[in-house]
Amino acid sequence: MKKKNLILDLGGVILTINYHLIIDAFEKAGVPNAIDLYSQQSQVHLFDQLEKGLIGEEEFYDSIRKLAGKPISNELIEKCWNAILIGLPTENIETLYALKKKYRLFLLSNTNAIHERAYRKMIVDQCGSFIFDDIFEKMYLSHHIHLRKPDAEIFNYVLNDAKLDRNETFFVDDSAQHVQGARKTGIDALLMPGNYLLNQLFDIEISS
Repeated sequence: MKKKNLILDLGGVILTINYHLIIDAFEKAGVPNAIDLYSQQSQVHLFDQLEKGLIGEEEFYDSIRKLAGKPISNELIEKCWNAILIGLPTENIETLYALKKKYRLFLLSNTNAIHERAYRKMIVDQCGSFIFDDIFEKMYLSHHIHLRKPDAEIFNYVLNDAKLDRNETFFVDDSAQHVQGARKTGIDALLMPGNYLLNQLFDIEISS
């Protein structure tokens, strides 16, 4: 069946991110065993709660200070937390607009209020406006809908809310567990290869 709907992850698919940078930043700030706290494959319950919007920023900052066992300012914690965000490749912007001509586009991201504030500013600074409002029919962010990938509930939520036929829908993510979660709900899904740009994945020719 022809695919009419495309659901894209944000970090690692559209935005360039680096999980190691956030670990390095926390370690430099004095948070012990940061590598055991947060990674692409797993993360402690604290981060899950933040990404589901079940705790606020102040509670998150206080929890990081407890983990560090030392006073760390909110500003430094936020800087460390946002170190993961690198940027939005120009090639991906062009590809998104090309994809919009072929599919109904949706964004589905495990994210949080702190990161959302940072990447919104990043995109506005780069593009002059938050272009995702123009590109995507709707953005589904975990901390707004209180659901998180790879749980089946979040995929079913998107399908039901946007009234999508799962057989006509395709999902792209950079995390294997999220791709597996989508496939378990009957959605065709593809794992984004590391260091790929969107045009390479969809074989779209972009301007130089």
